[in-house]
Amino acid sequence: MTAQAFAVFDSPIGPCGIAWNGRGIVGFHLPGATEARTRARLSQRFADAAEAPPPPGVQRVIDRVLALLAGEAVDLSDVPIVLDGVPDFHRRVYDVARAIPPGRTMTYGEIARRLGAPHDSREVGQALGRNPIAVIVPCHRVLGADGRMGGFSAPGGVATKRRILEIEGAAALGAGPLFAAPPAR
Repeated sequence: MTAQAFAVFDSPIGPCGIAWNGRGIVGFHLPGATEARTRARLSQRFADAAEAPPPPGVQRVIDRVLALLAGEAVDLSDVPIVLDGVPDFHRRVYDVARAIPPGRTMTYGEIARRLGAPHDSREVGQALGRNPIAVIVPCHRVLGADGRMGGFSAPGGVATKRRILEIEGAAALGAGPLFAAPPAR
């Protein structure tokens, strides 16, 4: 995926990064340890892109992400994303994940079943681990069996996943499983 530009912005969970081209969002990075680390990750991933102020459409996406990370139930499923070069199976996984509303969760196995591949929950996890557009493709809303957090490839790992879910109201400290899958489409 190629980006024409990227920006780093402060959020309630730390400095996030977003990359875009003329067709939509091509990348989203959860916070690195510092703003400089987030910027370095974006510069490395999108070597031909320049850091730039976000155009109005991208700024609206950032504003919606900020509202979500501040605890508002913001639906980002209509944000245009660009998944050039992403395998078809991953795209299908991302489509299902994008349908999970804020404050709700689903398991890897449930996504596999919805894709008609009930034995592919591990492959669902691998696809989500390669998610190039975290938060907008809400991989943090996907859990292991029995509500286990499982892995999370973003900086901060499972702690970041739990924090975002708590902000969204899906989890409370000491609570049991976080299941609350949306209805099948």
